[in-house]
Amino acid sequence: MSGDLLVAFIIVLPILLVSLVLHELAHGWAAARMGDGTAREQGRLSWNPLRHLDALGTIMLVVSFLGSGGQFLLGWARPVPVSPWRFRDPQRGMMVVGAAGPAANAGLALASVAGVWLTYGPVPLLAQMFALTFSLNLVLGLLNLLPVPPLDGSRIVGGLLPRRLWIKWMSLDRYGDVVFLVLIVVLIAVPSVFEATFGAVLRWAWGMLP
Repeated sequence: MSGDLLVAFIIVLPILLVSLVLHELAHGWAAARMGDGTAREQGRLSWNPLRHLDALGTIMLVVSFLGSGGQFLLGWARPVPVSPWRFRDPQRGMMVVGAAGPAANAGLALASVAGVWLTYGPVPLLAQMFALTFSLNLVLGLLNLLPVPPLDGSRIVGGLLPRRLWIKWMSLDRYGDVVFLVLIVVLIAVPSVFEATFGAVLRWAWGMLP
């Protein structure tokens, strides 16, 4: 492993941790607003990243970044606990909670665009950090919007289904982790898949940057 790659990983890691923590906090805050205080009761409404780290997700971060030579990275935090039966309307509650995570990433990505525009002249290094934050949060938001249980996109789709179909849709969560891991493996093992999907969106979005 080259020294440059290690330095890049050290720079990327804190940005990614902040993005992942904000994503999970958004879920917890939304759940609390909808009447479910499970995340607060279990101490998950915290900015301490150690409360949100997932062992396998962290390993995947390291493997994907170093394995791709710093071209991309994929990983995840430990999902905040949600108790749907504590919502007045479980179906709508899960949809709102699911949408909150990608919305937080979208907000951070947009704020990063503004940061790039404000700093790319006077402080180029800071502008690069904002650009990296933008890219990471765009990928995180898009990945979580995929309608694959238990990703956030499946919660949003579920909220639009008739109640009878929603119950069946939620039952697919038992297979979701396997499907998600297969997706991650494909994106890592076949970089062209990433380039043709997330990479294409990133290249388009970079057009907003100076």
